[in-house]
Amino acid sequence: MILVSALVILIIIFNLFIYIAVKRSIQVPDSEESLIFISIVIAAKNEGQNIEPLITSLRNQSYPSDWYEVIIVDDNSEDDTFQTASELTKNIPYFTVIKSEDERLYGKRAALSTGIKAAKGKFVMITDADCQPQPYWISAFVSKFGEGFDFLFGAAPFYQTGEIVNKISCFENFRSTILTFTAVQLKIPYSAAARSFGFRKESFEKIGGYLNTTDTLSGDDDLLLREAVKHDLKIGTVHPQDSLVLSSTKNNFKEYFSQRARHTQTSFHYLAKHQLLLAFYHIINLFSIASAFLFFVDQLFLVPFMIKLLLDTLMAEEYQKDFGYRFSYAEIVYLQVLYEAFLIIHFINAKLGRIKWK
Repeated sequence: MILVSALVILIIIFNLFIYIAVKRSIQVPDSEESLIFISIVIAAKNEGQNIEPLITSLRNQSYPSDWYEVIIVDDNSEDDTFQTASELTKNIPYFTVIKSEDERLYGKRAALSTGIKAAKGKFVMITDADCQPQPYWISAFVSKFGEGFDFLFGAAPFYQTGEIVNKISCFENFRSTILTFTAVQLKIPYSAAARSFGFRKESFEKIGGYLNTTDTLSGDDDLLLREAVKHDLKIGTVHPQDSLVLSSTKNNFKEYFSQRARHTQTSFHYLAKHQLLLAFYHIINLFSIASAFLFFVDQLFLVPFMIKLLLDTLMAEEYQKDFGYRFSYAEIVYLQVLYEAFLIIHFINAKLGRIKWK
């Protein structure tokens, strides 16, 4: 009885904090947009087939084209990324295509560092080469930069299809976004999506750029945020309305598990306080789901399970549209169970598996 009561109380408390925090983070800001020059940097590796939609979406931004530049950095591609990007942008004056040159770093970090060094703006935004930002993406960041933030990130949902691996990836992304937005409101930011990320160039340089984020092959976004936290910089989120950055999920479970293992490995290098809080939160959720299997011992064990699923469903119904998703009631239930169970699989893969970068 005591165990069940404690689980129920913790579930309700966590969900209450999350509900309030997300509600605050998606409120439309009152501040008026003032024009500031923005530099958008993209690292592109073997993205010859994806680069055109990105360029189109960046040309279709609502923000005045003479107030931003786009720098595409070829990350030693083995395909025609550099040639394709150069050809597509040759007549667009605010687009530049260059090659990665920073020899202090490796891979994507080197490419991004090259682009940031070349950036003319005092503010930099980052996305990936296979993404498509919505029209108000730049405007949303500019509005928040005007409030004095050093680092910002937005929501970056996946396109939804009917495949099961896509559904799992989309729901994981939705739940992760909810948690990262909540963490910012609670003044404990720990993770962000590099697909929709921005910062003051001065603040980026203050923390040493990417030089202190080489703990893992991936994680340039999360570990950069970690360094910002260490320096007590102001971190915020961008309202998702018309500023989402969309992309596709992996096509099969092999690619999916490989990607998730890389992301999970990055979490091993979070600050200790973030690791402990996340571990506690997910353990509570896992116990709540596992309690259903004790139904035959005592029907009371169904209570935490049912309350958790009810609150998860209400939360998803309240916020999924804001973050670019639409799940049915049935999907919310079974995907939430898979979400928690797969966290264990991702943890094991990250610890024991061999992590590869593309």
